[in-house]
Amino acid sequence: MKLSIAESLNDIPEDQWNDLAGDINPFIQYDFLIALETGQCLEKYGWTPQYLLAWSDNNQLIGACPAYIKTNSYGEFVFDWAWADAYQRANIEYYPKLVISIPYSPVTGPRLLARDNDPEIKIALIQLAIRLAEKQKLSSVHWLFNQQEDHKIQQQLNLLERFDYQFHWKNNNYKNFDDFLSKLTSKKRKNIKQERRKVQSTGINIEIIHGTDLTDEQWQQVYNFYQITFMKKHGTATLSLNFFKAIKNKVLVFMASNETQAVAAAICIKGRDTLYGRHWGCYEEYDSLHFELCYYTGIDYCINNKLKYFEPGAQGEHKIARGFLPTQTRSSHWVAHPEFRKIIEDHLAHESKAMEEYGKELMNASPFKKHT
Repeated sequence: MKLSIAESLNDIPEDQWNDLAGDINPFIQYDFLIALETGQCLEKYGWTPQYLLAWSDNNQLIGACPAYIKTNSYGEFVFDWAWADAYQRANIEYYPKLVISIPYSPVTGPRLLARDNDPEIKIALIQLAIRLAEKQKLSSVHWLFNQQEDHKIQQQLNLLERFDYQFHWKNNNYKNFDDFLSKLTSKKRKNIKQERRKVQSTGINIEIIHGTDLTDEQWQQVYNFYQITFMKKHGTATLSLNFFKAIKNKVLVFMASNETQAVAAAICIKGRDTLYGRHWGCYEEYDSLHFELCYYTGIDYCINNKLKYFEPGAQGEHKIARGFLPTQTRSSHWVAHPEFRKIIEDHLAHESKAMEEYGKELMNASPFKKHT
C-alpha cells in the first residue's frame, strides 16, 4: 500500500474514485466533489482540499478520504465554536485544522473509502490524516457525519467520540400520503392536513422538476431562492450556480408558483434510496408553504418513487410532529494538544450523557401511534 495526498480531484481517476464511493450516497461521488472545486465553492471560504489516498502496488486506488484543511468552522454543522474560543482564551491557535467531511453537507455517509471495506486500509487513512496534521502543525482532525461501520474503526484508535441528532423520515412501504397519515395520532394527522389545505387554498401550484429539465431561466430563479435565504439570515451563499448546474443530474426542485411567477423553491439531492433536502427560499411568506415544500412534497415524492428515506437537513425539532424521527449522527476527533484533549474528552463525556437524555425526550415526542 502506498499513501499520498492530492490537492485536487483532477489528479485522481474519476472511475477509480467512484468504484470506491459506490452508487448509494451522492455526496461522496466524484461529480459532486469536483463540482465544489470547479464551482469555486471551497478555498475562498476556508476549505483547502487535501484528499487522502491509498494505492495498490499496481497504482490502483484502493482507499480515499475527502479531506480539507479549514481556517474556520463554517459549513461543517458539527459545532466546535466553543472549542475554538477556549483555544483563543488560552492564546493557542485552533485554526487551521483538518476536516474529513463533505463541505456544506450535514449528511451521514462514507468518510473512509476502502476497497472491499478493508479495515486495514481505513486505519491507514486515519493514520495518514493524523500524520498530515502533525506535519502541518494543525490543531486537530475531525471526521464528521460518519457511518457506523467507520465510527467503530475510529473507536478502536481511541479517537474522541461525539454524537448529535437529526430528524429523518422512513418509508414503511406506505401506499400513499394518506396511508402515512393514518399511522399518526389524530392530532398530528389533523395538523398536517390543515397545513396542506392552507397552501392549497392560496391557489399556489407546486411542480416537481428534475435538474436536467430546468431551463436557464428556471435555474436562475432557483439560485435566487437559494441566495435569498442566506441574505435574510445574514449568512453566506457559498454554493455557486455553476456548482448546482454541474450536479443537475442529482438535483430535484420543488417549485411553487402563483398565477404570475415562481414564489418559492426547495432544492433536494436524490440518492439511490434517499432524498436529501438541502436548501429552500421564498420571496414572500405564505402560511405553511415551508412545511409543504420542504417536508410534505418530499414525503409524497418518496412514497410515489419508492425511496426508503427522506433526510430534510440539519436540526429542527419541529420536524418530529411531521413524521421525522430523531436519528443519531456521529463524529470522531483527534486533538494534538494533550491538555486540551483531556479537557475536550471530559466535556464530551458530560455532553454525551445529556444527549442521551435529550434523545429519549425526542423519541417520546413521536407523532406515530404507539401500537405502530
